[in-house]
Parts: sequence; C-alpha cells; structure tokens
Amino acid sequence: MDEELVNLARQYALTRGITLHERLGFGIHGIVFAAEDKVKPGFFAVKFHREHVPFTRECRAYQRLHEEQVTRILGFNVPQLLRIDEEWHAIEMTIVPRPFLLDFADAFLDRPPDFSEDVLTQWEQDKQEIFGKKWPAVTEVLAAIRVFGIHLLDINPANIAFGEPSD
Repeated sequence: MDEELVNLARQYALTRGITLHERLGFGIHGIVFAAEDKVKPGFFAVKFHREHVPFTRECRAYQRLHEEQVTRILGFNVPQLLRIDEEWHAIEMTIVPRPFLLDFADAFLDRPPDFSEDVLTQWEQDKQEIFGKKWPAVTEVLAAIRVFGIHLLDINPANIAFGEPSD
C-alpha cells in the first residue's frame, strides 16, 4: 500500500473532522477508505488520487452523473457525489452495494479515446476474456453510460461488480 497516500488520507481526515475506517479499494490511481463524519451519522467513501489528471477525470464524471441525477445504470448502483476537495485530490461519495459501477478515473467525457482500431480491438478482447459470459451485460452497461457522454476504459470485476462476489 502507498504509505504516502495513506498519510495524506490521515491528514485529510484530521482537517475534515472525519474518521477513516477500513480500506475499500486501491489501484493505480489511488486509494479508497470508508469514512464517518463525526457530526453526521453514517458512512461514506473517500477516494484519494495520486495524480491530477485521473482526479480531474473522475470529478468530471461524478459531477456529470450528479447533474443527471443518475443513481443506477441498468440495475448497477452508482456512487453519489458528496464532496470534492481539489487541494487534497479527494472525492467523497456514497458507498453502494453490489451490483455497482464505479471508478471513473480513466473515463473520457464527451468523446471516446483516440485509440487505433487495433488497440481498441485488443482492449475489447482482453476485457471479454476477463468478464467471460458476463461480457454482453458489460457492453450494455458501457453503452448505457455513454448516453451521458462517459466513455469508460478501466473496467474490471472490481469496478463493474455483479450481484454477489462469486457471481
């Protein structure tokens, strides 16, 4: 785990008056913790990004979904934006149960990525292999979110999660 990012998360929690709990996820772009506000009851997620570009992409995607009042896409729960802190590269959002769709750090807004046909074909083959028999459902979700101008690239079973973990 990235100790520098964890320390940043701890400092953020102190400045915001929140308590960090278990780690919900981590990856190339950052780390996500469950958090609790000391004033308001309930838990939420807070994601800390390593770099500015993925942070900005994710913020823009969550802002778009918030403006469009999207809470579900084809039965997949979508986290709701609660707060963005640009100084800390932090995004606070609701925690959603499976099935869910999340992680928009590699999303392109209003235009697909400018990749060659060969690269796109290879990407699709790789993703099809990862999702197996669920690939048709994944392609439907990708098409449904493109209606909002969001083109997802970082798709895997941790970001597009079906019902139960064993599904």
